[in-house]
Amino acid sequence: MIEAISVTKRYGSSVVLDDVSVKIPHGGITAIIGPNGAGKSTLLGVMSRLIAPDAGHVTIDGMRVDQTPGAVLARRLAILRQDNHIMLRLTVRDLVAFGRYPHNHGRLSLADRDIIEQAIRQLDLDALGDRYLDELSGGQRQRAFIAMVLAQETDYILLDEPLSSLDVQKSVQMLGLFRTAADELSRTIVIVVHDIAFAANYADRIIAMRDGRIVADGSPDEVIRQDVLEEIYDVPIGVHHVDGRRLLAYP
Repeated sequence: MIEAISVTKRYGSSVVLDDVSVKIPHGGITAIIGPNGAGKSTLLGVMSRLIAPDAGHVTIDGMRVDQTPGAVLARRLAILRQDNHIMLRLTVRDLVAFGRYPHNHGRLSLADRDIIEQAIRQLDLDALGDRYLDELSGGQRQRAFIAMVLAQETDYILLDEPLSSLDVQKSVQMLGLFRTAADELSRTIVIVVHDIAFAANYADRIIAMRDGRIVADGSPDEVIRQDVLEEIYDVPIGVHHVDGRRLLAYP
């Protein structure tokens, strides 16, 4: 379980996270939604120790992330940020191999290589394995970074806007991959998304944020409601149920 306890983060006079407490139990897909500036990415950063809070702390399975050795934490938790900038000229296969570093410290075994190739296949990158990242489209690079995260084989996977740059076909494939990872591999996946329809129809749980606070937290039926969405986004968003799916109507 990931637990944030009274987490606050400020940048100057601006409060980005305002005394946030939340528990994310093991298993399933949790989506974090909200407008720009709500604190979604900052909360993900604090959970992964990439951002130090000004108050409060986060635990993962009882371990405080600010006190746990990095090598230990990297075997339990993986994160994909929005701004993935690697200055080295790497191939896709080289990048995905970085996901195994917490387990082998750079000395790849045959088992590691099998895991790397499996992640490349899962992300439909077979034909691009030996291509350099700077030769790829934005969507192809995004898939390569997600393959690296999956190759890390952690219990918890934190993803910040993982569907950005992906076309509709690849987005659908990615959603299926996340669902498989959660259901069959018992991974806990936490995703920051702007796509409310994704959260409504693919997530098991939704955390809705605004102005650095959690406004709603629960199942899609509890959070994806017109009154809740209007409170979060300040616009009326109609929610319709058709053939078991939630369809959203925007003004």
